[in-house]
Amino acid sequence: MKPVIYVTRKIPESLLEPYQDQFAFRMWEKADEPVPRDVLLKEVNDAEGLLCLLTEQIDRELLDHAEKLKIVANMAVGFDNVDVAAAEEKGVTVTNTPDVLTATTADLTFALLMATARRIVEASEYIKKDAWENWSPYLLAGADVHQKTIGIVGMGRIGQAVASRAKGFDMNVLYHARSRKPDAEQELGAVYKEFDELLAEADFVVCLVPLTDETANLFDREAFGKMKRSAVFVNVSRGGTVDENALYDALTDGTIRAAGLDVFKGEPISADHQLVKLANVVALPHIGSASEETRSKMLKLCLDNLAAVFNGKDPLTPVNNG
Repeated sequence: MKPVIYVTRKIPESLLEPYQDQFAFRMWEKADEPVPRDVLLKEVNDAEGLLCLLTEQIDRELLDHAEKLKIVANMAVGFDNVDVAAAEEKGVTVTNTPDVLTATTADLTFALLMATARRIVEASEYIKKDAWENWSPYLLAGADVHQKTIGIVGMGRIGQAVASRAKGFDMNVLYHARSRKPDAEQELGAVYKEFDELLAEADFVVCLVPLTDETANLFDREAFGKMKRSAVFVNVSRGGTVDENALYDALTDGTIRAAGLDVFKGEPISADHQLVKLANVVALPHIGSASEETRSKMLKLCLDNLAAVFNGKDPLTPVNNG
């Protein structure tokens, strides 16, 4: 009997085809909406492998239902949607998808930074609203990016890729992380700063930390109060790293200049979200790694992790010891 693999979102059959001889796939047949919780709990009853997205909560309740489960292949770098400790207790391997999305997410991060600084979305809407009647010196004037100081909070693979792009704009690169990154300091000229120092000195503050107990609401009222009034805040990590009420107040009372946000606490958000209504916010629907090429690479890595485990090999990108 082939191991049963449940896939929590409809993905291209062409990606599954090379693995059909090895696995019996079952799949939620909708691409644009998550599998309902009751369906997921039922499907994992006899599943030996699970390919899931960050929209699924792989918690103790689910793991209790999944008595045959051997591996959770999570299609994301972050794994805050998975109770890793509970999985380890039950001998379930958890994997993620690092590396393959690094460059794509760094591209989006820098694009969001530039769009926010130069008011690109606002300017595009200005024309669409037929508001452009004449030219004036400070019409939709934004902030320069080149030769400014970027402060990257979280200097992992994506943070270093963002720093590399920033150097192309002749930016001064500061960073804060749990540990020093000698390679980044040597190769990119990045300068380590304590968190408060980085906030005070950076023109652009970029959040790229994973969501943990330590980073939840890291960017709170106190943090925004330490930034320059001209600062631009960019978040491409997890919405839970930010106190959104504090950010709203900082943006409306002039504590900081603007924000570019790819992630939010309660996703998806709607058009009436308080931050979306602000002209000095560029809001995106969590598309950091959303290129066709990269999303396919992420799914293939999930499938390769499944194949490795069921072939008695070590997973390619393990999160726990399983």
